[in-house]
Amino acid sequence: MSDTVQYVVILLVVLLFSMSFHEMMHGFAADWLGDDTARLQGRLTLNPLAHIDPFLTVLVPLLLLLSGAPPFGAAKPVQVNFMRLRYGDFGGAIVGVIGPLTNLSIALVASLIFRNLGTDGGLVYQVVGMTILINVGFFLFNIIPWPPLDGSRLLYAFAPSGLQEVMQNIERTGMMSLVILLVIFYTVLQGPFSHLITLFMNHLAPGFLTFIGV
Repeated sequence: MSDTVQYVVILLVVLLFSMSFHEMMHGFAADWLGDDTARLQGRLTLNPLAHIDPFLTVLVPLLLLLSGAPPFGAAKPVQVNFMRLRYGDFGGAIVGVIGPLTNLSIALVASLIFRNLGTDGGLVYQVVGMTILINVGFFLFNIIPWPPLDGSRLLYAFAPSGLQEVMQNIERTGMMSLVILLVIFYTVLQGPFSHLITLFMNHLAPGFLTFIGV
């Protein structure tokens, strides 16, 4: 297997695992708080086929990483009936933040493994390092408080009614809200986002960004 093919395979496997874990935990949190929609739809699983959005889950982060840009992405969102959740808007905030916190937890656990590995650039080194990088990227991207990203649910729980209405209107635009976010990201947020990823990676996986040329 060539180095390029091996790199792409590692990317895809880590992407699918990380996204599946993220969405599964959204489903578990919603189920625990009183909404069984995700369970009835078969989303309480690590099976990536239940969670994949071909464009946002695979193509976007794959192209970003291969081009040397900071990775981010999203899976097919778990459907949640927020009216059925305990604790009202705060229940929605719990469901929202559990996804990014899952990615951060994966990155932290992988960092413990990484620090006990050699730096020979072998397969395990690449898999663990990529696991940290992708999950840090997903954590930072998904906590952006812009609907429908997960961070918006936390902001919504504490926002005044006027801001809540604005956020609802943005979320109703569907894919257009993501297009607007991508424009904002590449014109305003890309630099700070890359800086944050570098800070995280320098602490969690020293030397890995240099190894992959990012």
